[in-house]
Amino acid sequence: MFANRIDIRHLRYFVETVRHGSIRGASQELHLSQPPLTRQIQYLEEVLGVSLLVRKRHGVEPTAAGQALYTEAVNILNLVEQACATTQLIGQGALGRLDVGVFGSAVLDIVPRIVLDFRKRYPNVEVILHNMDRDTQVKALQERRIAIGFNRFFLEYPGLQWETVVHEPMIIAMPRNHRLAGRASIALSDLAGEPMIFYPRASQSGGFSNFLLRAFHDLNIEPNVVQTVDDVVTAVAFVSSGVGLAAAVESARTLQLPDVVYVPLAEDDGPAAFDLCMIYRSGDESPLIDGFRQAVKTVTERPSDHGR
Repeated sequence: MFANRIDIRHLRYFVETVRHGSIRGASQELHLSQPPLTRQIQYLEEVLGVSLLVRKRHGVEPTAAGQALYTEAVNILNLVEQACATTQLIGQGALGRLDVGVFGSAVLDIVPRIVLDFRKRYPNVEVILHNMDRDTQVKALQERRIAIGFNRFFLEYPGLQWETVVHEPMIIAMPRNHRLAGRASIALSDLAGEPMIFYPRASQSGGFSNFLLRAFHDLNIEPNVVQTVDDVVTAVAFVSSGVGLAAAVESARTLQLPDVVYVPLAEDDGPAAFDLCMIYRSGDESPLIDGFRQAVKTVTERPSDHGR
């Protein structure tokens, strides 16, 4: 195997010799005396079993084999330089890829603003968003397929930790001509008997629908669920079509669909607000993750535009 007998140093010596057209010029460039440089070139020729240079009175010229080696050696040295530079940039958090799990209304407002802030700081880092529910995000974090997740109702999991990103009030999306549409706020009890668009129930105790159902049941109300959908965008689209009403959080106001208005839920009746959490692996330190968490802090300390 040639790779076991030839290293980067040999290739660099040979490339500099061809570039300068002489052992003397190359030795000056390399800060190496001529005899050791000559021995290194002879060693290359011995390993490869071919002549690489033609010795002439005023210097050297590459043979056909030498020219081929020169071309490939230049490419190899450039690749090594590029690999080292890329490695350094990744280590500094200035280059790479960050996989982020998102779900629900988080993708409508806060997460895009966080990603935008992060990309301004790290323009050469690719941020890949993956639409995942909470259980899928947890599994992906544990399997290291994503670095960060965003979701609500986070439970304690071994090896994972979370921090609150934003506390969002609950709102009810309804048709513009609905009898409750003109109110400043409504109570959960006002929704008794109203056609409701719900989301699938979570497999565990948390989850938006689970909380809503418990809140309704605490008031001895059985919600009139006429349609189940997977996400808030679809829910508001059904509201726009007149199918029913849908519960959401404040960031859903960015969905400006025809004939849809949003009315806040009164704070003294039911779960009036929910936390959005950022989830990541405990002790998973890297410049990219640190930079993304800094972007989260920057954005959450900055006032949001919706509702203005």
